[in-house]
Amino acid sequence: MGQFGSELRKEREARGVALETISEKTKVITRYLTALENDHFEVLPGGILSKGIVRGYVRTIGLDESAWMERFLTASREHGTPVDDNWTEFAENVGRTRQISDARARRRFRWTSLAVLLLLLTGLGFFVFQYLNGRVLAVEAQRHPAASASWIAPAPAPAP
Repeated sequence: MGQFGSELRKEREARGVALETISEKTKVITRYLTALENDHFEVLPGGILSKGIVRGYVRTIGLDESAWMERFLTASREHGTPVDDNWTEFAENVGRTRQISDARARRRFRWTSLAVLLLLLTGLGFFVFQYLNGRVLAVEAQRHPAASASWIAPAPAPAP
C-alpha cells in the first residue's frame, strides 16, 4: 500500500515532467494529481472520472496505459476506495440534470405562451377598435349626409 502513487511520481520526475504540465495537457486540477501521487484516492472524483485522470496522467508522461490502469485499480481496492463502473449512479445523475432542464423548458414554454397570448389579445383589440371606429363613422355619416358627403368628396367649385 502506498506504492502506486510514489512509483507514479518517480516515473514523472524521471521524465522531467512537472505536475503543472500534466494539468495543462489533461485539464485536470493539480489537487487531483497530487492526491493521485500521494495515494489519497478518496479525494478523486470517483468512478470513470478517476480512471480518466489516471489515463491522462499516464499518457502524458508516456507510460503503458493498460498496465498502469490495472495497477491503479488494484491500489484503489487495497486502499479501500474501489473504482467501480457504476453506470446506474451515472445515469441517475444525468437524469437529475435533465429533470432540471425539463423544468426550465416548461418555464420557458409558459413565458412564451404568455407572450403569444398577449400579442394575440393586442391584435384582437386593435381590430375590434378599428371595426367599432368604422361603425361610428358610418352612423355619423347617416345622421349628417351633407357633412359626410363633403368629407368623402370635395364640393364642386361654384360656376362663374
